[in-house]
Amino acid sequence: MKRRESLTLDMTPLVDVVFLLLIFFLVTSVFKKDELALMLNLPSSKEGSKVIDKKELIIELSKEEIAINKDILTFEEVDAKFATVKDKDRLIVVRIDKDVKYERIIKLFDLLEKYGLHNLQLVKESGN
Repeated sequence: MKRRESLTLDMTPLVDVVFLLLIFFLVTSVFKKDELALMLNLPSSKEGSKVIDKKELIIELSKEEIAINKDILTFEEVDAKFATVKDKDRLIVVRIDKDVKYERIIKLFDLLEKYGLHNLQLVKESGN
């Protein structure tokens, strides 16, 4: 009688395919910080950075857009949003792209002044 040879699955090609898929997804993935809605080019400084608290109001200003807590808005919508802020001492974190025109910065600061929101923190890129 002939003996049957047991069939075995060669794991080497399977492991190769798994590693290739892993490398593919790592290379093609986009890693984005959760706190950012706009891709800003911030000015840098040598000082350390601060951890952002969840109770803070985060404003991001780019050349074309403005975002509050990851929501991209128009200046009219920002005006309405500032009108609803009850805690006037709430910390407002402002991230401004270094290529933004001064006129847009002043427009934002005028809205903050209009509603008495003075507790500001300007964010810069931490680096050397």
